[in-house]
Amino acid sequence: MWGNYDSMGLLGLFIQSVFVQNILLFNFLGMCSYLACSNKITTAHGLGLAVTVVLTISGILNWFIHHFVTGAGALSWAGMGAFNLSFLELIIYISVIAGFVQVLEIVIDKFSPVLYAALGVYLPLITVNCAILGGCLFATAREYAFLPNLVYVFGSGLGWWLAIALLASIREKLSYSNIPKGLRGMGIAFIMTGLIAMTFMALTGITLDTSKKKQGPISGFPQNP
Repeated sequence: MWGNYDSMGLLGLFIQSVFVQNILLFNFLGMCSYLACSNKITTAHGLGLAVTVVLTISGILNWFIHHFVTGAGALSWAGMGAFNLSFLELIIYISVIAGFVQVLEIVIDKFSPVLYAALGVYLPLITVNCAILGGCLFATAREYAFLPNLVYVFGSGLGWWLAIALLASIREKLSYSNIPKGLRGMGIAFIMTGLIAMTFMALTGITLDTSKKKQGPISGFPQNP
């Protein structure tokens, strides 16, 4: 369950997934809904919470699918260890995410109609939010055990939430500013996103993931010798 991590290693993995390898500002995943729903801080918080919940639950469900259905030798518990269904993994992951988003959409519509109306079409579009699928695939590629997988997908969701909340708070302030006409709207949003991303990328090179197992090149950082 813990894999190659202790409690401090999990804390380092959490901090790294939120700040150092922020899934939006480092990997630039989930940019469409990030830019479209960051006009107001309340909408940004609602969407950020939804993305965090979907990414966390989908990451957990897809971990079980990888280890007990689609991974190499995963079906050994059923006496079919020779079967390798990894070619179906991407389709199954997307199906799991889509199914859970539909459940979340029903819940939000039932308990928070105002937030449901504010999110509009972007709530069902969480299904194709590449940050959610990317987080699940990154966790699978790094072969995390259950707890590290949970920490990583939860931290990635919080990192996405943090990024959209930062941009929304800035855009609310900019609505009162005298911005050149050609930069108003999406233009200034792209500029601010780039500046925020540059701030986060100042952390590049910091490795808080203290797993004993050496991470592959997908982490994006030089490894300790």
